Amino acid sequence: MTELLQRQVRNRLLRQFPEDAFQLLAPFLDPIELPVKHSLVRPRKPIEHVCFLESGLASMVAESADGKSVEIRHIGREGIAGYPVVLGVDRTPNKTFMQVAGFGLQVATEDFLPILEHPCVRQLLLRYVHTCELQLAHSALAAANFNMHQRLARWLLMCHDRIDGNDLPLTHEFLALMLGVRRAGVTDELHILEGMHAIKSTRGNVRITDRNKLIEIAGGCYGVPEQEYERLIEGPEPEVVFLVERPGREHAIVAREPGSCLRD
Repeated sequence: MTELLQRQVRNRLLRQFPEDAFQLLAPFLDPIELPVKHSLVRPRKPIEHVCFLESGLASMVAESADGKSVEIRHIGREGIAGYPVVLGVDRTPNKTFMQVAGFGLQVATEDFLPILEHPCVRQLLLRYVHTCELQLAHSALAAANFNMHQRLARWLLMCHDRIDGNDLPLTHEFLALMLGVRRAGVTDELHILEGMHAIKSTRGNVRITDRNKLIEIAGGCYGVPEQEYERLIEGPEPEVVFLVERPGREHAIVAREPGSCLRD
């Protein structure tokens, strides 16, 4: 088997793993093709695998007792499917499946859990879970305070963040699931965005023609979770140097930003 090198992976979380932790996990990472509709997490079933997406787009969907459903978040190469196991949860009522075909690196949960004992990995993944919660919070904020075409602009931007290129292979059915509306309503909202020259919609595809325009349309309902991800996952860990005075001498103390992972 060819050795998997950290510099070769595209998943943004795996690229942030400490080198020693990545080397421990790498032998258990199995390449896997992820076709459309492939199930990553089944509702109320044990989470048997965790998958680091390298490409493609997965949807996490919540379902009510009477069968109504809505997408609650996206997962692309910024994250992992099956992340509830990070919190000590072995199953969830939510389901996760592929909406856009891609590729991933999959590891059995039993092989993944020991790596959480590495303090920097545990901190990294808990920070990731925080950004997931923040994304969900801003979905609720958008639903309560922004109109439909602003919410659609936000979801399209989130898809664009996770898919290479400007063509998003998204069906109207999927967009309706994202927004929790009827398909006919999605068609109307796409026409609004087209009229603003932000996108071009055809059957089964949405082309982003002006990302800046989409950001302008989305307004305040897009950007905060994305900035938090960059700050916590990919941002620098600044060192702060301060002096501690003691009788007859001074000590220079180097400390990292509170909450950051201290490395030897």
